[in-house]
Amino acid sequence: MTRQADVALVRRDLEESARNLILAGKQAAPAVAEAAETVFGVFSKGGKLLICGNGGSAADSQHLAAELVVRFERERRPLAAVALTTDTSLLTAEANDHGFETVFSRQVLALGRRGDALLAISTSGNSPNTVAACRQARKLGLKVIGLTGPSGGRMARHCHLVIKAPGGRTAAIQECQLALGHALCGLVESGLAR
Repeated sequence: MTRQADVALVRRDLEESARNLILAGKQAAPAVAEAAETVFGVFSKGGKLLICGNGGSAADSQHLAAELVVRFERERRPLAAVALTTDTSLLTAEANDHGFETVFSRQVLALGRRGDALLAISTSGNSPNTVAACRQARKLGLKVIGLTGPSGGRMARHCHLVIKAPGGRTAAIQECQLALGHALCGLVESGLAR
């Protein structure tokens, strides 16, 4: 490829991201606001937010948990957010002993209580382990929020609320999901400041 072709490719990808973010602002903003209200309510009553996802969504789980526990844009009390993607001993033991499909649902069973919430992140909405986590969370009485790509996938039917990020490519959906996650954190943090 030539430098000119490389520049054109970068511009194309960034323009696609910009279009997706504008579309998300129109389509997903109401769901983000509702999710923030739910999460704020959970924290206000002493509950916790469990967060899960695979690959890039696992990284987003950890990123969003850090924003909530430490701080997003304001100094405030820490919030009880737990990424279910961080304990490699637990993840590998569960995957080895029971299968990869249960690596998150097992943790939801151990840590989740009625009044808590689960945020499950999946670009396709079809990851078997996030679907299983959503199912388990609903059984326990947790509020279940999905952060997915445009279709919502199989996860959608197990969620109380689905935030659908637009995009045609996995990377584009992930970029949009992070922006939507940041918006969620910002709204929760603003609620605490009131």
